[in-house]
Amino acid sequence: MTAESPELPLAAAFPDADREQWQRLVEGVLRKSGVTEATGPAAEDALATDLQDGIRVRPLYTAEDGGTALGHPGFPPFLRAGRPEGTAVGGWDVRQRHVQTDPRRANEAVLADLENGSTSLWLTVGDGGIPVTGLEEALRGVYLDLAAVVLDAGADFVPAAEEYLRLYTASGAPLSEAVGCLGADPLGLLARTGDDSKLRVQLEAAARLAGRCAAEAPGVRAWAVDALPYHEAGGSAAEELGTSLATGVAALRQLTAAGLGIDDACRQLEFRYAATADQFLTIAKLRAARRLWARVAEVCGASPEASAQRQHAVTSSVMMTRRDPWVNMLRTTVAGLAAGVGGADAVTVLPFDAALGLSDAFARRIARNTQSVLLEESHLSKVIDPAGGSWYVERLTDELARAGWAFFQEVEAAGGQAAALRSGKLAERLARTWERRTEDLRHRREPITGVSEFPHLAEQPVHREPAPAPVRGGLPRVRRDDAYELLRARSDAHLAAAGARPKVFLAALGPVAAHTARVTFAANLFQAGGIEAVQEAVDAGSVAEAFARSGARTACLCSSDGVYGEQAAEAAGALKSAGALRVYLAGKPGERREEYVRAGVDAFVFAGCDAVGVLSSALDIVEVA
Repeated sequence: MTAESPELPLAAAFPDADREQWQRLVEGVLRKSGVTEATGPAAEDALATDLQDGIRVRPLYTAEDGGTALGHPGFPPFLRAGRPEGTAVGGWDVRQRHVQTDPRRANEAVLADLENGSTSLWLTVGDGGIPVTGLEEALRGVYLDLAAVVLDAGADFVPAAEEYLRLYTASGAPLSEAVGCLGADPLGLLARTGDDSKLRVQLEAAARLAGRCAAEAPGVRAWAVDALPYHEAGGSAAEELGTSLATGVAALRQLTAAGLGIDDACRQLEFRYAATADQFLTIAKLRAARRLWARVAEVCGASPEASAQRQHAVTSSVMMTRRDPWVNMLRTTVAGLAAGVGGADAVTVLPFDAALGLSDAFARRIARNTQSVLLEESHLSKVIDPAGGSWYVERLTDELARAGWAFFQEVEAAGGQAAALRSGKLAERLARTWERRTEDLRHRREPITGVSEFPHLAEQPVHREPAPAPVRGGLPRVRRDDAYELLRARSDAHLAAAGARPKVFLAALGPVAAHTARVTFAANLFQAGGIEAVQEAVDAGSVAEAFARSGARTACLCSSDGVYGEQAAEAAGALKSAGALRVYLAGKPGERREEYVRAGVDAFVFAGCDAVGVLSSALDIVEVA
C-alpha cells in the first residue's frame, strides 16, 4: 500500500462472487461425489438439513435472510437481551441444582457449590427432595442476602415458600431485598402428575403467594413457568416455546384476576427452558422466547419495562446418556455455551452423572467449572448477544418464533394449557413428535456418541446412589438413549449369565483397503447393541474355519462391492454350512440382492438402516441359542 492509495482494500483484487457462482461450485462437488446431478437451487437444496417444526436449514445464508429488525438490548422485543447490559456486568447466574433428600448432606453440597463458583441454588423440596422442615438445616451457613434461592417443591410449594421466607426474615436481611424464585407451578405439576383434582386451589394459592411477593419481596418471583416437562416428554423447540407461552398466559390470567396489575403479574414469572447440544437451535430458542413473550406482554397491556422475560436455562436431561456418561461433559459444555450466548439470565449445567442417580462431588465440581471456564476464561458474557446479526441465527430465530407462536395458538384454541393437558391433546402431539425423532435415533440419523456411535463395551460402568424417584402419572420422561439402553441391558444380562457378551464375526474379505471402511461401520453398529465384534481377514475358502474359532453365532460379511461380487455368495454359503445362525452383509446389495439371499445372506446392514431393529433381532437369536 502506498501513500497514493492508502485505502486500497485487499478484497479489491478479487471479483465479486454471486450466489449462482457458488451454486455452480456446489454442482461440481455433488456430481463428483455421485450424490446428485441437480443444478442451481436444487443443488443447494441437496445440502439442506431438515429440523423439527418444519424448519429447513440451508447451507448458505446472506443478508437477505437477516429477518426482522434486531432492536436494542433491553428494549422490546428483547431479541438481543432482556436488559440493556445483558450479562456483561456480572455474568449470568450460575445456578446449581440439588436433589438430595438428606438436609445435612444437602447443606454440605450447597456450601461447597457456593464456595466454588455457584451464585444461586436450585433446591428440590418436599416430596422427592429436602423435607420442608429440613430446609433450615439445608441452608445453614448460607448468606441468603447474597445467594438467590430457587425452590422446586411440586405440590408443597406453599409450605416450602413460607418456610424460605421465614428463614430469610430470620436472617435479619430486609425481605424487600430478597431475590430468587419460589417455584409455584400448578400447570407444570399437572403436566408431571396428570392430577388436576387440586388445580384450582393450587392456582389460587400461587396467585396469593405472588401477591405477597409483589407487596413484600418484589425481587422474588413466585411463579415458575417451566417448559421442561414438555421438552422431557419429547417435545420440539417450537412446542416448548408454545407451551411456555400458553402457561405464561394462564398465569397472567390467574394473577390479574386475583388483583395484581399486569406489570406486577409479568414480574412474578420466571421462565425455564432446556438447553441442548444443538447450540444454534438453543440460541435461537432463547432469543425467540424473549421476542414472543414481549408480544404477549404488549397485547396484555404491560409496560415495556415489565415485558422482558426472565430466563432460566437448564441443560437437557433428554440428551444425557447412562452409558459412557463422560461424554455428557461435552454435551453440557455446548449446551451451557448456547444458553449463555442465547442470553439466559441463569444457567444450570447438570452434572455428567445426573442420569445415573445422585451426583457425586466430582461431577458437581465439573458442572460448576464448566460455567466458570465459559465465564472467566472464554469471557462469553462480556459480549451482549454475540450471535446477533448472524444471518443464520436471525433466520433460525425468526422461523422458530413463528413455529412457536403457531403452536401457542393451537393450545389456546384447544382451551388453554390446562384444557390441552386434561384432554390429552398435548400429550398426543408431543408423543407424535417424539415418535418421529425416535425413528431418527433408531436409524442413527441422529447419532449418540458413546451409545449409538463409537460405543466402548469394555468400559467399566459408573455407579451412583439412587436419586429420589421423580413424580409420575402425567407426561412421560424420555431419553435419547432409551432404545439402546434396553439393548445394552440385554447384553449385560447375557454377560452375567454366560460369562461373555454376545458376539458377531466380521468376515473381512479382500485386501485391507477394500474391507476397512465396512468393518469399522459394522463393528460400530453391532457394539451399539452390546454385541462384541470379532474381526479376521479371510477369503471364501478360510471363512468357515475362522468363524468356528471366533465363538460367535452370527456373522457379517465386510468388503467393497467389487469383492462382494467375487466372494460374497461363496462366503455366505460357507458361513451357513459352518453353523452361522444369521449372516449379514454390510452395505446395500443393489441388483445382486437375490443372488446374495439365495447364497445365505439373511439381512443387509448399511448407513440409515433400522439399527435398533437389526440389533434387537441379533440379540434374539443369541438368547434363543
